[in-house]
Amino acid sequence: MRASLRILAGFPVFLAGASVSYALAVRPRLLRWGATDEELARPYPGADIIPNGKRAATMAVTIEAPPAQVWPWLVQMGYDRAGWYSWDRLDNGGRPSADRIHPEWQEIKPGDRLTAWSPGGPVSAWEVAALEPEHFLGLRGLSDLRGRQFDPQGPWPRGYVDGLWGFLLEELPGGRTRLVVGGYQSGRPRWLLAVGDFFVYPPAHWIMQTRQFANIKRLAERDRAQTRPNEARR
Repeated sequence: MRASLRILAGFPVFLAGASVSYALAVRPRLLRWGATDEELARPYPGADIIPNGKRAATMAVTIEAPPAQVWPWLVQMGYDRAGWYSWDRLDNGGRPSADRIHPEWQEIKPGDRLTAWSPGGPVSAWEVAALEPEHFLGLRGLSDLRGRQFDPQGPWPRGYVDGLWGFLLEELPGGRTRLVVGGYQSGRPRWLLAVGDFFVYPPAHWIMQTRQFANIKRLAERDRAQTRPNEARR
C-alpha cells in the first residue's frame, strides 16, 4: 500500500520532468525535421491564405530526382485517388497508396477538394488553395471541431481549425529536388489550439510526414533511375 502511494506521489514529478524534456529536447527537433536554419528563417508561401495564421512545422528532404518527377506524385494525392503515401492504415483506410503515376489524376486546379479517410468514411478534408506547377502546392484544411467542413464566406463556428499544408519544390544542381513541407495554422478556442500544438500536433505530424517523405523519395528516385538509361542513349 505504501509503495503504491509513493508511486502515485512521484507521478506528478515524473510527468513534469517528461514535459520539460519534451519541450526542450524533443519538440524543437520534430518541428524542424530535416530543415536547415535558412529554410526556417525565410518566409514560406501561403501566409495570406490562413487569416491570422501561425507558422507551423517546417520539414524537408532532398530527393535525387528533378521537380518534374516529384510533382506528379503530389498532385495525385487523395483517399479516392493515389492515397497519401504515409501510414496507409492510419490515413488511407488500409488501402495501399499508389506506386505509379496515374495520368487520369494529374489535373487539379484551385478549389478542387482532395478527400481524406476517417473511421466514418471519406471526408473532403483538403482544398487546393495554391497551385504553381512543379513548384508549390498548398492544401487548406478548414473544419469545425467535429471535423465538418464549412464555407469560409459564411458564418464561422465558435470552434474551428484552419491550416495550410504546403509542399514547396526547389530545384537543386544535378537534377535534384529539395521538398520543403510547411504551412500555417489558426483556430479557436485558442487554448485548445495551444494544447494541441504543443502536445499532439508535432509528434503526430512527424510520424505521418516522415513516412510520406520516405515513400515519395523512394518512388521518385526509382522513376529517375528508370529514365536515366534512356537519357544516356539520346
